[in-house]
Amino acid sequence: MRHEHARPAHCRGPQVLLINHFKALKLPTLAREYEKVGADYAREGIDYPRYLLRLCELERIDRERRMMERRIRAAKFPVTKSFDSFDFTAAPGLNKALVLELARCEWVTQRENVIALGPSGVGKTHTALALGLAACQKGFSVTFTTAAALVHELIEARDEKRLRALQKQLALVKLLIVDELGYVPFTAVGAELLFEVFSRRYEHGATLVTSNLPFDEWTSVLGSERLTGALLDRLTHHVHILEMNGDSYRLATSKQRQKKTGISDHVLTKGAATT
Repeated sequence: MRHEHARPAHCRGPQVLLINHFKALKLPTLAREYEKVGADYAREGIDYPRYLLRLCELERIDRERRMMERRIRAAKFPVTKSFDSFDFTAAPGLNKALVLELARCEWVTQRENVIALGPSGVGKTHTALALGLAACQKGFSVTFTTAAALVHELIEARDEKRLRALQKQLALVKLLIVDELGYVPFTAVGAELLFEVFSRRYEHGATLVTSNLPFDEWTSVLGSERLTGALLDRLTHHVHILEMNGDSYRLATSKQRQKKTGISDHVLTKGAATT
């Protein structure tokens, strides 16, 4: 385990072969760290088992980090948000204890649902993104989309004869997040395709939906009382409901910035009304 800064060429052969073996076995952290850790442990008189243990720990930590980063990229979050940047005091109607419990992701394991309801600007999307990030960090596959984008993608897949493959993909993901249900009404075909996605996931995968509409107004988006009833029956069977009423979270955040920038309340209120 001695570390030598300069070695004869004939002594480099085993080192080159060792690094090649590390790469072939997909152990890049070992290839990068084995000499440094070996030199440190040799100076401290630490034995080989603990040297190997440390190398394995470093490899595992780095591998889990890379896997988490891949899950986050695959989720297609529009931005990465966590609860560290969420101001719960600006959303007093939100059950903070329930949200933090949901961040443990047991509901994902249990294949339950979460529905966040409230007007625009109260933090529904931030909450959904933060729960999605927590799920990625816990090792779950996640897909994030808006309701309008999902319906558009489903119709496009149907027209291109690849609907079954997309439906299978959406059914297998551990957590599907559908944001902004209620902002855009769907055609009969779009509503049926969306219902099929939720139906396939029923008791097979966790689903998170955000909506600006109370349940009794979902028919205005889905266009059919029968379909709305069947959809709600599935979504609300095993559900955690986050009621997020109150003043706009975005407006409250803007008002906080106002103190630093000097923007008037009139401008902020006018801007919030147009979003």
